[in-house]
Amino acid sequence: MTLVELIGRADERALAASAVACLDRCLPLLEYVDGAGRIGLDTDEALRPLWVAVEGGDAWLGRLRRVAAVVERVAGAAPGELAGFAIRMAAAVPTAYDATALREWAEDCSAAVLEVHLRLDGVPPGGDEARVKAYRNGETDGISPLTAGELRRQCQLLEMLSEDSGGGLNHALQLSNEGKRVLRAAASRRARSSG
Repeated sequence: MTLVELIGRADERALAASAVACLDRCLPLLEYVDGAGRIGLDTDEALRPLWVAVEGGDAWLGRLRRVAAVVERVAGAAPGELAGFAIRMAAAVPTAYDATALREWAEDCSAAVLEVHLRLDGVPPGGDEARVKAYRNGETDGISPLTAGELRRQCQLLEMLSEDSGGGLNHALQLSNEGKRVLRAAASRRARSSG
């Protein structure tokens, strides 16, 4: 099943968890912002409570929007293009916990994270949106290794969240943390090579 199909079949809880996990995986990009520590954004813990317990409703979304506002503020001070993806995901947090709004947000977060991986993989800019759209629809010819790993993780995460088992979120967290470690390492390599 393609990523687009998995998102299309996901319920509100899976959509919310998937989108928050995408944003969470991009937080290491903000570790290179001067003063990020003073603002109080812990890139390992900032979003974890929100997507480990995706109880839904206005209270949950309110907590998410408060964290997203901090992410936007920190990312706004970040150098380079990649922080813009974190801003894009944080700014798009929906105002209502309903399937339509959450699906739109999950779609955008999914695409944004894949674009980040393309950039970190050294794929020359240009045609990123079309490339990501093709990958999400199962057309993966020529996909770069880092991006292929992220695409696989997104699919596996949604499959885990769709299973009716108590361990779904815990296993999804482990998978997302793996992706976060991969992205952090790639961002660190990029920072060293450009510094």
